[in-house]
Amino acid sequence: MSDLKIVLLVCAVLLVGATALSVVRSGRWWIRGCDFPRMQIAVLLAVLLPVHLALYGVSSWLDGLVAGALLASLAYQLWRIVPYTPLHRPQVARATATGGGRSIRFMVANVLMTNRRADDLLALVREADPDLLLTVETDGWWDRRLSVLDRDYPWSVKHPLDNTYGLHLFSRLELVDPQLRFLMRDDTPSVQTRVRLASGDLIDFWGLHPRPPSPGQDTEKRDAEILLVGEEVKVAARPAIVAGDLNDTAWSHTSRLFQRISHTLDPRIGRGMYATFHARWPIFRWPLDHVFHDASFTLVHLERLAYFGSDHFPVLAELRYAPHAESRQSEPPDADEEEENEARARIDEGKRAD
Repeated sequence: MSDLKIVLLVCAVLLVGATALSVVRSGRWWIRGCDFPRMQIAVLLAVLLPVHLALYGVSSWLDGLVAGALLASLAYQLWRIVPYTPLHRPQVARATATGGGRSIRFMVANVLMTNRRADDLLALVREADPDLLLTVETDGWWDRRLSVLDRDYPWSVKHPLDNTYGLHLFSRLELVDPQLRFLMRDDTPSVQTRVRLASGDLIDFWGLHPRPPSPGQDTEKRDAEILLVGEEVKVAARPAIVAGDLNDTAWSHTSRLFQRISHTLDPRIGRGMYATFHARWPIFRWPLDHVFHDASFTLVHLERLAYFGSDHFPVLAELRYAPHAESRQSEPPDADEEEENEARARIDEGKRAD
């Protein structure tokens, strides 16, 4: 066997292995890490498969097995990716009107705690002019720099931390009963509040930033936090928006299960990935910052904003509350009994995890 064929076989084993691991239902960090680079893996598979066929064909059982595994892996990766492209039907309908005070414009920004380009972020905020601004990874330094927003955003929830999990929510719309919450860890906050739109309508808003998978840190608590909020959205049965840096990709099993549990829609589906991380490494980029909402909202605008020194791009979304829009939307995904049981089990597992 030639050296080139050995190299191609090793590459095939790595790519097919990473694809297979991403199917495994486990919270181990090294398994869940395979959820992230689906696009990169798909591109490499799409290159490796024709190279392998051109050089070796399927003349032997080994060559046929390798080609089949590469093709199956590519098909699976594309199946997970294609919904986040214009090739798929949009899940959220476009707003047909924007007046009446029923629109809400909000911005989500992971600032990167060590980033010191606060003026660049503030310039983006002034240009985007959101009604709500959710920032995460905010410490005391960022708390002081962002205090200039208090003039224009009279309602706020602030919890600076020096562990990269600080959180600030600024709003020019009235926040009703805002709550700073610690769902899975005492040092990892989230925020939940009702928001009174200019029309007087009340909606629910959740802002999240759970911990990511990393060496020595599995995903049980991250997954449990996401799914617990999904259950809360379902039980509340009110107009709801869930946004933030979820440290999970849009196409992961956890994100898909969250949508089924909460009956929420993803405005990216049918439009694009809006990949927000890593802002400085274009070839290693995937969607980590999310916007989900129930079917009573239609989409006015969705945009990935400019680089401001963080490892994340900010996201700007504008939604219109349209109580009778369900007939124009895709049917919200719904969990069956098995998925409901899985969600409850994973929430319990996350609560028990260290």
